[in-house]
Amino acid sequence: MPLDPQAEALLDQMVSLGAPQLHTLSPEDARKAFDMLVQLSGLKPEAVAKVEDRLIPGPAGQIPVRFYTPQGRAPFPVLVFFHGGGFVIGSIELYEEFCRALTNGAGCIVISVGYRLAPEHKFPAAVEDCYAATKWVAVNAKAIGGDSMRIAVGGDSAGGNLAAVVALMARDKGTVPLVFQLLMYPATNLAHDTLSAQENANDYFLTRDDMFWFRSLYLSNDADRNNPYASPLQAQDLHGLPPALVITAEYDPLRDEGEAYAARLREAGVTTVCTRYNGMIHGFLSLPFDQGKKGRQEVIAALRSAFAK
Repeated sequence: MPLDPQAEALLDQMVSLGAPQLHTLSPEDARKAFDMLVQLSGLKPEAVAKVEDRLIPGPAGQIPVRFYTPQGRAPFPVLVFFHGGGFVIGSIELYEEFCRALTNGAGCIVISVGYRLAPEHKFPAAVEDCYAATKWVAVNAKAIGGDSMRIAVGGDSAGGNLAAVVALMARDKGTVPLVFQLLMYPATNLAHDTLSAQENANDYFLTRDDMFWFRSLYLSNDADRNNPYASPLQAQDLHGLPPALVITAEYDPLRDEGEAYAARLREAGVTTVCTRYNGMIHGFLSLPFDQGKKGRQEVIAALRSAFAK
């Protein structure tokens, strides 16, 4: 399908504003540029019953998290959420609107995790923080008004990678009985050598050069690319993982690796829905597009269904 007119208009606006390519910047400047780009969404945060910032213990110090609690009576199901940004940029603050929408829509506590970023903290720092936060939630669910038997993980882009990896770790270590994994245009193989990475290498918001730049800052060496906790598609065995929703976008360099991971999950007997949004670009669920609204409805319905079971 052709590029969606709403996506095309946003991309044209970015060009007219002279938005820089992230891979041409320092990590610090890239974080500032990304903060400014997010403001283009114009989406307004919804009110929720309660928002609380906390610090929880992690493997290398305190991990900042933000709790979003919906209206209603506890215990609530819980979504542990990991933001996107190539493991280098992004923050709890930038996903405020999205997390609030999921809290209200799915009727769950959303816990947004401020994991350590590269290059200051390379792989596996982000993975360790996200897993530690998920385990903390399972142990302390009752104290925060959550249900320890209804915990899901989710994230977009690099956060989708981290959600998939945490699901793998939870299975491998036998620690957290996750009921669902929400993988929104996830990075699943840091080789980034798919057809979609070539077809959509430029001009569609996330570029292939950006992805290689993120990877160079995140990993310490090329060998890490084959570690399943960096590239979950490289895992030999995907049996026993929680049900998944995988969302991809047609004009996204990450499209094929997300769909390949969904196929591998299905082959392993994991209940998996994979939906490609045609005409869409990377990050569309956080943008003011009609298909973004449709995608959010699918995400919320999937979470509600998983938590009901």
